[in-house]
This record gives sequence, C-alpha cells and structure tokens, in this order.
Amino acid sequence: MALTVPPSSAARGTPPAPRRTAPAPGGAPAAGPPAALPAAHGMIVCADLPSLALSADHGQLTGHGLDGFYQSGRRLLSRCVLRVAGREPVAVQGRSVAADRARFVAVVRTQGDGGPDPGIMVERVRTADGSERITLRSSAPRPLRIPVEITLGTDLADLGAIGAGRPGPELPASVHDSGMRWTAGPVHSVVTAEPPPGDALASAGLLRWELELPPGGSRTLELRVRSERSVRSAGKTGGCPLPEVSAEGDDPRVRDLLRTGVDDLRSLLMRDPTHPSDVYPAAGIPWRCGLAPADALWAVRMALPLGTRLAAATLRTLARTQAGGNGRIPGPFRDAGPHLPPGCTGLEATLAFPVVLAEARRWGMPEPDLAELLPAAERCLEWLSTALGDDGYLRDPGPVGLRRAETQAHAHRAALLGADLLESCGRPGADRWRDRATALRRAFREDFWIEDRAGGRPAAALAADGRPVPFLGGGTAHLLDTGLLGAGRSAPGLLDKVQTEQLARLLGGPSMDSGWGLRGLGAKEAGHNPFGHRSGAVRVHETAVAVSGLAAAGYEKEAGSLLRGLLDAAQAFGYRLPEMYAGEQRTADSSPLPHPAACRPAAVSAAAAVHLLATLVGIRPDAPAGTVRLTPLNSAPLGALQLSGLRVAGEPFAARVSRLGLGMVEEAADGLQLGV
Repeated sequence: MALTVPPSSAARGTPPAPRRTAPAPGGAPAAGPPAALPAAHGMIVCADLPSLALSADHGQLTGHGLDGFYQSGRRLLSRCVLRVAGREPVAVQGRSVAADRARFVAVVRTQGDGGPDPGIMVERVRTADGSERITLRSSAPRPLRIPVEITLGTDLADLGAIGAGRPGPELPASVHDSGMRWTAGPVHSVVTAEPPPGDALASAGLLRWELELPPGGSRTLELRVRSERSVRSAGKTGGCPLPEVSAEGDDPRVRDLLRTGVDDLRSLLMRDPTHPSDVYPAAGIPWRCGLAPADALWAVRMALPLGTRLAAATLRTLARTQAGGNGRIPGPFRDAGPHLPPGCTGLEATLAFPVVLAEARRWGMPEPDLAELLPAAERCLEWLSTALGDDGYLRDPGPVGLRRAETQAHAHRAALLGADLLESCGRPGADRWRDRATALRRAFREDFWIEDRAGGRPAAALAADGRPVPFLGGGTAHLLDTGLLGAGRSAPGLLDKVQTEQLARLLGGPSMDSGWGLRGLGAKEAGHNPFGHRSGAVRVHETAVAVSGLAAAGYEKEAGSLLRGLLDAAQAFGYRLPEMYAGEQRTADSSPLPHPAACRPAAVSAAAAVHLLATLVGIRPDAPAGTVRLTPLNSAPLGALQLSGLRVAGEPFAARVSRLGLGMVEEAADGLQLGV
C-alpha cells in the first residue's frame, strides 16, 4: 500500500508513491505529512477491473468518501440514494457474494403495517460492470402503490484525486433517454433505467416511479451506468487465464480460502492496452488499480500452480518496460518502515523476473513463451552483473549505499535460478552465476549475522561503512525463500543450518508471530506499531513466504503456527484477505483488526491462498524432465487436504494429503513420472 495518492495516479494505473522527505541522519527517512486516505476497510468492494464499485454495507451511494461506480479509475456515479415511500429503507445486511457482485437487503414499513414488522423487503444486487438490480417484495395482504425515488449524481473525478481528498464538485445533470447524463470535457457518464421512470428531474438528479405491488408480489428496477469517452479505455476481453480449481479437506475453510483467492485474483486482471492479448494482475483495490511490477511478479509466482499463462503474459508486459535495453525494470520507491529509507520496487522486480521465468519453466511453460522471454531474463541478469559491488553485494540506488538483507536474498535467488535457467536452455554463463551465488552465501553468513546471547539474528541491512542495522522484521522471511530448481530440488539457502534454525525460532516466537500471521517488525523492536504497514502490521505476502520457507527448511511447527493464524484471519475477513492488517497480539477473545488503508482485494494476498495450499501438498514439478513429486508437510497441520484443477505441464493436476501427511497424485498429464 502507499501513504498517499497523487492526483490521477489510480486512473493512470500507476501505484501511488509514498510521501517521504529526504533520508534523515543515520539513514532513516524523515516522515512527511500524514496521509489523508479515506478509510477503506469497511467498504463493500465489487471488482472486475477496470470496473469497480465501492460502497458501505448499507448499499446507498452517498457521494461521500470512496462511494461510487468506477471505470478505468474514473468515478462515473458517486450518488445513488434510494427512497421507498418517502424514506430510506432500513439496511439489514450487505455482503459480497462474488468478487464482482454484492447483495444488500433492507426493509420498509408502510402505513398499513401493524406492529413493528416491515411489509416490504428491498434487495439490491450490484455488480462491478455498472449494473444494479433493485427488487421490492411485498408481504402485505393487499395491493400496494409505492412511490420510489432514486437520486443520482457524480463528479467524474479520478480515483487518485478522491484518495488525495480532492474530489470534484458534483456536476449538473441532464435528462437523457430513460435516465441521466453528466459531462466533463471528453468524458460522459450515462445512467439508464429499466423500466423508464415516470418522471425525471435533472436539477435534482431525481428519477421517480409509482410501482404497483400485488399481495406477495415483487417489482424490479434496473440501473446501468456506462461511460462515453473520446479515448477508448483498456479492459478485459476474451478468456481468463485462470482455471477453475477446488480444495476439500478436514478443515472446511480451505474450500472458501482457495475459491475466494482465485476469484479475487481473476477480478484484478487487466489487459495491456497496447497488447490486449497480455493480462497482468493489478496490485490491489482501491489504491493500486494498475501495474505494480514487483507485486505482479510475486503474485504470478505464487499462482504458478494455476498454470503458466498468467505468468507468461505478465512477464511479456514487464519485458516491454525494461529501461533503455539495459535490463532494469522501472518501479517506484516504497516505504520501508522507521529504520530504513524507501526501497526500490523496480530493483526488486528486475531480480524477480528470471526467478519467475525459471520456476514457470519447471511448472510447464510452453517452449514458444520461454524462447520469447529468455532474452529479457538474460538482460535482467546482465544488469545484475553490472550492479553488484566489488564485495558481491547489491547496494540500494542512490548515494546512501545501503545493502539490505532482503535485496541480497533476491539477488542470490536470481543468481541461482538464473543459472539453472541458462543451463537448461543451453545458454552460457550458468557456472559464473553459481560461483557468484556461492561467494554471496559465504560473505552473507559472516557479514550479516549478528551474534548475541540469545543465539544471534540476521541484520536487516549493512550501512555504507559496514555497520549492521540490527532490527528483526518480516523481510527476513525472504532469507528462507530459496526457489525451485530441477528435479524438485530447493536452491541452497543464504544462511547455514545453525543460522536457519535460529531464524526459524525467531520467526516462530511471540515477537514475530502475532497469532494472526507474521509481523512486519518485531513487537520488541524500537518503532514497532501494530498498524504500521512496514513497522508491525501483518503482511500476507511475507507470512506466506515465511510459511513456505520454514516448511522447506523442515521447521513445520513454526510454519504450521503461522499458517493456522493466517487461515483464522482469512475466516474473520470473509476469506478475502487484505494486503495487511494490524499485528496486535492474538488473545482468546480477539479478532484481527483491519488496517483502514489496506488494499482489499490485493493480488499478492489472493495468490497467497494458492501458494499456501500448494505448500501443504508440497508440489514439486519439473515438467521439462517429465517428473512431479510431492513433499507434503508430515505434520499435516490442517488434516487431510485435496486440491484439484491445478495445472502442471499444461494439463489438469490433482493431489491429496492424508491426515498422516502422506501424499498421492490423483490426476496428472500423461507421461509425467510421479513420486512422493
């Protein structure tokens, strides 16, 4: 997430940049003015990007805050207030029923109702594509003639301007066909109603009907919002690259977790306007409805069990952004908490590119896609070769010269998986990259490890003069993320066996494990804030990385604790996990606290559902070698589990794990050699 939204940034599809001043003495950035983002945690979100609808759970669009229907970052309708029989219905329930659809139920008492029981139920079904169906159902024993009014309005403002607290004034409306129309420059918004209203008052944006309701009968109104603009906006067309998948198990929550995660990820897909055959995941709603390179790559990497089509399309989109042919993928800076200056997401994406391509090959990426993308991955590695310092470390861009532990983990993974990719594709340079990775491991284990009486810990970074920056944060989970090599092998880790054991103990301890997931900053560290998005909040992506890394290293107790905490939090959030939530310590009578500015849904959180369940089953594919094996968690922390509808080597794949932690492949492509 970001601290502030500059005007029009969401409409352009650019991730909002954090508001920060120059680094303060000692390397930590000085905080800028407080962000003024509207609270988003209580919103009901309907999403099918580039279309979006946001409202409170009562269902009325009031024109305040983020309320509205949006298309490509433009608010087409901000006010849609329903009155029945001269009053607003009393809301009784509002909830999402799918990623792109929500249902709101309210009731109305009429003059003839005896006692407190309402005689009319009002149901509103709203979809992200700009349609809303309003149904009135009568329980009265006699016919009713009910006046219905809908007040409409809009400012046609950019989502970025709304987030920055600068929405435009409400525009004057004109009666158009069977509804209303608003205009601002080349952009027009039109609302049509079916059946047409009996009366329309443009000055008040008011549509009126007189509806006849027979005893026990119902009547339905339908509104549709559409945009007319001089420039055609990009949208989704054609088939979706994500398959239908399912999960069943002893813990019934796995079904909803996977279904909601895939549904949310599908709702976030966007098409490149210049190459409409390529789809990528937007980072999250409402603040980051565009391409954020690092988030997109982490999301498609975790979603590889769903197939490689989304990864290939995202990689193609990012390959076209490589700056000046030097291999670097551009990306904004991102706030890194109270102890470090902002980090460069472009650097992170550049290092992730060859990793995603190498692992997608293992999952069965077709040869034409691989051949097309391999030169871009080689350019990323060439850039890394020139960016590594004489000491073998990768420094932050700019004059500070900071060497982050998390960045070295990304570079180490890129070197190892890049070497595997080059060798597998018959390209030169694999041995050179393995040698660099070996040298980086040796130096890192000595330079970045801080000894203390409690067993030591990795430094978060090294300053320019070599001094360690000694705090424990969620980013250390990336030190355990080794990546997948041939024959289902994990790459060597940055830490040695003793250091890995100590880090596992720290990540599983009460300072880092909140009971709801991994904190972004340890509870005992200076500057800890349970709501700090880089200083104590639980970030779903880091928790998922920690679970898979701990599991791969053999620390199933710690992995299981984080996994169960995240699943409990997902249940509390209706299985639509936000990108982050408060890192308050869990107690017997508590529930996870939402962060008011978190994106929800978010691509990395949606894909994490796939990643976590695939980790439990332990799917280790090597499609080029014609093999796939299972290495499930022996402890089976969620009991028996079955996954179906996944993709390995481009074909359906299904597997299950018993309560004893025994794995079995139930469906796979012909010719794949199976093993456990």
